Amino acid sequence: MANNPSKAIIGVSLSGNTILCGKVHNGKLVKSISKKIYSKGSEEEILTDLIGVISEVFNDDVTGIGIGVPSLVDVQKGIVYNVQKIPAWREVHLKDILENQFGVKVYVNNDANCFAIGEKYFGNAKNYENVIGLIIGTGVGAGIIFKGHLYSGTNCGAGELGSLPYRDYDFEHYCSKSYFELKYGMKFELLLKRALKKDKIALAIFEQYGLDLGNLIKTILYTTDPEIIILGGTIAKAFPFFETTMLNRVKTFIYKHSLKKLKIIPSQQSETAIFGAVALFFDAQNITLKK
Repeated sequence: MANNPSKAIIGVSLSGNTILCGKVHNGKLVKSISKKIYSKGSEEEILTDLIGVISEVFNDDVTGIGIGVPSLVDVQKGIVYNVQKIPAWREVHLKDILENQFGVKVYVNNDANCFAIGEKYFGNAKNYENVIGLIIGTGVGAGIIFKGHLYSGTNCGAGELGSLPYRDYDFEHYCSKSYFELKYGMKFELLLKRALKKDKIALAIFEQYGLDLGNLIKTILYTTDPEIIILGGTIAKAFPFFETTMLNRVKTFIYKHSLKKLKIIPSQQSETAIFGAVALFFDAQNITLKK
């Protein structure tokens, strides 16, 4: 496979209540399926659902599987721990289970890392070596691309930026969807609708959000010094409404030379979860796709 990146790869995204699975061939999504799951089911019940979904798109053309999971992962062994919103999945040897079932190489990582490597292979980060894929949505997390490859850390804990202390809580408190409801009593989706209608209150709320996100990005600059930061997750849809205040805060970063090279953009990639999981396989096999 390392010499033939045109072979088909299956990408899988497991969330608290849904399995999303697709087959990618020659850089294009050729088949996909989504299935709701019972998140409080047993470990075996959810594994059965997962294997069933993969089986619907698997055939002899498939040479590998990548899977993104919202949890800590032993990347080398493909073990997932304490999967968010799936209580029964406390320690699942997912790589071994799926390789035994399907007979192809399987790579497992968390969802933020999948987003970042997906942007490197299929999105706006193709021409960059040092990248941060920052997810701002239900939570706040990041994937780190260093010298062209995914960096997961010793325990797949690299990029957990939302847990860094900020003000009287942490960055996740101020930069995730829940903050809009906790602080202003409005869900993000409603605020976005109001902002699109140029509602002054909604616009002011997003401007304040941009200041907090700008401080998070400054922290990223101090710790990782990337060439490009790509924003994903639900809140990235509101990028035009917080862009100005975010950039104004970022401009206060003390190393001005770094700012001249930096790009901060929202993701434009569709089917992010599937392509990100597929990219795990390419990254692990050290495959270079044609730019």
